[in-house]
Order: sequence, then structure tokens, then C-alpha cells
Amino acid sequence: MSDANFPVVIFHNPACGTSRNVVTMVRAAGYEPTVVDYLQTGWTRDQLLGLATRAGLGLKDLMREKGTPAAELGLLAGDVTDEQILDAMLAHPILVNRPIVQTPKGVKLCRPSEVVFDLLEQRPDVFVKEDGKIVRF
Repeated sequence: MSDANFPVVIFHNPACGTSRNVVTMVRAAGYEPTVVDYLQTGWTRDQLLGLATRAGLGLKDLMREKGTPAAELGLLAGDVTDEQILDAMLAHPILVNRPIVQTPKGVKLCRPSEVVFDLLEQRPDVFVKEDGKIVRF
């Protein structure tokens, strides 16, 4: 399918199996996504706020705790503000959970990876994940 007709953008961490599965799933569905390695490019304030809003998520919902400095930065406290989380995400891109996918159908945090198919117009009949799990439609 033409990227111009249905652009797919994946905010991706190549070290994450779920993120790698999403990239492969999108390609298996016939799309060539724009893959953004956000650990390399970082985020902008407007970009993060826009993605969170379009996905219907608060910044706490978008924050990844596992394998990040969230606890060390005090971001798990009950009184932490969205502004504090946003500032930390800008300084430490690893704090943003992944993968986030944007298409003309919307924006979602694609965990589990199968959620990505809700954002596409077409999908493969069967997909085999990295771990061997078979996803059928």
C-alpha cells in the first residue's frame, strides 16, 4: 500500500521485542512505516503531548517504569505532576513506553503488539511473533 495514501509512523526502540514485532507486523500487513528511533532523536514537548492526547493517555500512562530511571527520578511518587513527568521524558527518552504508532486511524501505545492492527486498514491472515506466538485473524 502506498505510504502517501496511508502513512504509518512507529516510535520505536530497537532493543524492545514488542516494538520489533510491531514494525514487522506493519510490514507484513503491506505498509512501509516511517520508523523513528526515539532514543536517538529524542522528543519535543509538543510531540509528546500531542501523541499522548491523540492516544487518550495521560503522561503517567505513557511512562515506562521497567528498565528506566523512573524510580530513581522520583517519578513513581503519588504527587508527581505531569509537568515533572514530561520534563523527565524529554531529558530521558527511555521513559516513554513503546511502541507508539500513528496512522490516519489514530494513535496507540501498541502493547500488546496486536493492538497495531486496529490502526491499519489491512492485515495479514496470520502473523508469527519473535517468540513463536501465532496471531490469526
